Order: sequence, then structure tokens, then C-alpha cells
Amino acid sequence: MTRTTWNFHTAGQLVFGFDATDSVGALIRRRGWDRVLVVTDPILRKLGIVDRVTQSLAAAKLSVEIFDGGEPEPSFAAAENAIQAAGEFRPGVILGLGGGSNMDLAKIVAAVTTHGGTYSDYFNFDRVPGPVMPLVCLPTTSGTGSEVSHAAVLTDTANEMKVSTLSNYLRPAIAVVDPALTMSCPRKVTADSGIDALTHAIEAYTATDSFAMDLAPGELGAYEGRFPLADCIAEKAIALVGQHLVTAVNEPANREAREGMALASTLGGIAFSNAGVALVHALEYPLGGALHCSHGEGNGLLLPHVMRFNLPERKRTFAKIAELLGEDVSGLNEDDAAERAVVAVERLRDAIGIRPRIRDLGGREEQLPLFAEKAFTLKRLQQTNPRVSTPADFLDILRAAF
Repeated sequence: MTRTTWNFHTAGQLVFGFDATDSVGALIRRRGWDRVLVVTDPILRKLGIVDRVTQSLAAAKLSVEIFDGGEPEPSFAAAENAIQAAGEFRPGVILGLGGGSNMDLAKIVAAVTTHGGTYSDYFNFDRVPGPVMPLVCLPTTSGTGSEVSHAAVLTDTANEMKVSTLSNYLRPAIAVVDPALTMSCPRKVTADSGIDALTHAIEAYTATDSFAMDLAPGELGAYEGRFPLADCIAEKAIALVGQHLVTAVNEPANREAREGMALASTLGGIAFSNAGVALVHALEYPLGGALHCSHGEGNGLLLPHVMRFNLPERKRTFAKIAELLGEDVSGLNEDDAAERAVVAVERLRDAIGIRPRIRDLGGREEQLPLFAEKAFTLKRLQQTNPRVSTPADFLDILRAAF
């Protein structure tokens, strides 16, 4: 029987705008929650961003504990330390403050604190058995969209592989998106996170059609495939990145660009966490785990190569992406207009300084077969890719990117 319905999820409440941070304490107090564990990192503490958030919490007379052991691409050890901190403090709400890494860590803490066990019990899709304790997320970068998504990623350093936990129970109860918190982002962080937002939106927009997903009627999958509402959201995210990313990187104090990228990131998070991500993410997980690049940089490097692979299956959609990114495709045939999307992404990547080759990240050609082998085990990310792929295709993409 052909699937005829789709599902849509996002955060319970989204508060967006400059200085929204000042409302976080009142938002938590209004829900009747107390004892807030803030999951963050030492850099944000040094920058004073943690103080700004805790001032709002203190003004609402909330008890606060700070765990600042977050790290880029968080390891299992970071998760264990955060879970231990939660066990000692016994919070009523977890607040993830930072980039996707800190917000993902907060989600893992919420799952384990609520349901017990350890972080690995919840790896893969739909392993969280029920609702988790309240989650509030405040992003300080514009990229992952973790404040609205159902995903949390940790890094298995021993096996040099990133692993995901996906559950709609992990979507935050409240997402507070304040573009002001991104103003202090360094150039590289702005670039890496921004191209990550674009990757999310493009993979969602070009995903397998929802009705073609290998899901039984009524069955909930990790991703739904593309459907009209997700398409609308992804289109807006792509256009916003095209308008604002280069400016945000080159003019960090530009409020319009920061606001545009903050919205693009959140919209990208909504789009991908419903429609799905695909081969870019599958290939980045082993590559990033081994080469220790940021998730955004790995995605940005791989994105145009995966787009070229998928182009035969999504020509009309790619032509629209080119248009959304500001390309003039009038008068072009469909093939040429679709190719312009790849060229536009490459131009954007180069303009913000994303390294274009795996060798530029320190990768070696002999590593590519293992990357391909590991990536090919991620079947859920193949299911959402619009073009059927083989292990040889994975290796060919990596070689093109080398």
C-alpha cells in the first residue's frame, strides 16, 4: 500500500529575535520548572555569554548549576561528565547553550537523566522510550538547527566515527534563538556553521519523496522524506543563506546578516529533521571522525560532490536551488540550470574559506575506502537520498572530493 501521509515536528515553542536571551528565565519560570542545569563550554563562559543567560535565570529566581565541559564534536567522555553533573545536581530542566555540540550534549543528558542507562542505549532512531525532562536550547552559532531538531551527535573517538541519537522526544520544549549571541562567532565558526545550514536545507529539499519512502502506512521513520511543508521551509533557508552568509562571514557585526543566518539555521533544522539528510552526512561522519574537522566544514566540502552525484534525479529542484542562491537561470535548459546550483555552492564555499579538498584537511587517499565502507553502513541516510547508491559510488564521491 502506498504511503499517503506525512508527519511534521519541531520544538514546542520558538522565541526568535535580538535580545530574546533576556526572556529565557521568565519562559522557564512560566512553565513552573526549577533547578536549571546549563550545559555549555569554557569559551562561552569566557566570552560572558554564560553570564548573560544566568542573569536572566537569576532574575527569575531559578536555581542554576553550570556544566562547562562541552567540547567541539563532543566525545563519549564529555557525555559521561555531563551526565554525572546532572546526577549530582538533580535538575528539573536542562538548558543547552552553545553550538550544536552543546545542545546535542544537553539532549543526551536529558535522555539519560530521565530514563537511566547510558548514552549508548539511545543510539540510532527511536530508542528513547518516552518524553524526556524539559529541554531549553539557545544556539550561539547559526548552523546545526539543533534547537529545533530531534538529533544528537556524539563522536566515538576510538572508532573515529560520529554516532547519532534520533528521537522526536529530544526536540526541545523551548528554543530561544537570539542572533545577538552569534555576533562574537569567529570567522571560521561562522563559515563552517553557515555552510552546515545550507547543507541541511539542500539535503532536505532534494530528499527522497515522502510517498516513496520505504515506510508502512502509519510507520514513523527517522525522516519523512520531502513533502510540501518541508519544501517551503527549506526554500526559505536556502535563499537566506544565499543572501546573508558571505556578509556574516566578512562583516561579523552586521545585524541583518546575523539575523538572516540565525533564521536560516533554524529553518534548516526544521526542514532536515523532518524531511531528512542524506549522503553528505553519511560521508561526513567517518571523515569528520577521523580528520577532526568541524561537522560544518566536512559537510561544506562534500556538498557539491554529492550534489553532482544526485543531479540526474533532481534536475528541476537543482535549477530552483540555483535561482534561490541568486543565479540567473533564465533562458537556460534544465541541465544547465541544474548545474548552476552546484557552481553556486562551490562559489559560496570558496568565498567563505571552506577548504575544498579532503587532502586539505590532512586526509590521505588510502583512508578513502574505509570512509566509504563506514559511511555505507548508515542505511537511514541512504534511504533519504534521491539517487540509489552503491559502495563504489561512495568511493567515487570521496575520490572526486580528495
